[in-house]
Amino acid sequence: MTLISPSPADLGGRTALVTGAAGGIGRACALRLAAAGAKVRAVDRDAEGLAALDEEAAGRPGSVETLLLDLTDLDAAEQAAAGTDILVNNAGLQLVRPIEDFPPDVFSTVLRVMLEAPFRLIRGALPHMYGQGWGRIVNISSVHGLRASPFKSAYVSAKHGLEGLSKTAALEGAPHGVTSNCLCPGYVRTPLVERQIADQAAAHGIPAERVVTEILLADSAVKRLVEPAEVAELAAYLCTEPASFITGASLTMDGGWTAH
Repeated sequence: MTLISPSPADLGGRTALVTGAAGGIGRACALRLAAAGAKVRAVDRDAEGLAALDEEAAGRPGSVETLLLDLTDLDAAEQAAAGTDILVNNAGLQLVRPIEDFPPDVFSTVLRVMLEAPFRLIRGALPHMYGQGWGRIVNISSVHGLRASPFKSAYVSAKHGLEGLSKTAALEGAPHGVTSNCLCPGYVRTPLVERQIADQAAAHGIPAERVVTEILLADSAVKRLVEPAEVAELAAYLCTEPASFITGASLTMDGGWTAH
């Protein structure tokens, strides 16, 4: 599959913060924004993944500065966002379990990382964005921010909450030149999803390819996973001047899932 080549320096002079940047969508977003000339602050709790990202980012028009941070430390998260022009809220975690068996402490942690931390990061970024009259907030939501699936109560709750937070930020930020949007991909080819595929294949006794088409993508018209670079490309576009009128939106990349 051929993807559009990134523009070399359309975000030159901008500072971006990307959470969950050590792998998957976050890594792709960090690399894409750096390729567009941004100075990227890449945040994650995975030191090894951040080190690999730092090496891969070398030679791009922008730069990547890595920061080891656990987003459950909400005060530290808010402080990390100070002075950023672009904020990409991406970090997340998943546990698949029926509600009656879902550990309450894990439910709280999921909401803390995927809803409270984005709130604190936005709160930390807005004074600088408002002061300069420009800012971009990109929240990596999910099709599960628009639809529910069984056994994912914490994840679905967090993503639905993120959708509301994003729209509120859009309404408040509009007079200050700040946009806020959600990206809602379907299943993305990340290590988290790859592990789900392997587990489902073993549980059902079918090849991994059938897990993708018959289980994960049962409601998707396009029978393939979304690539992280595709999500990153749309995220980067939302940070440009031509996207200044797009705000308060939930942009789906779900292969037709929500078209039903």
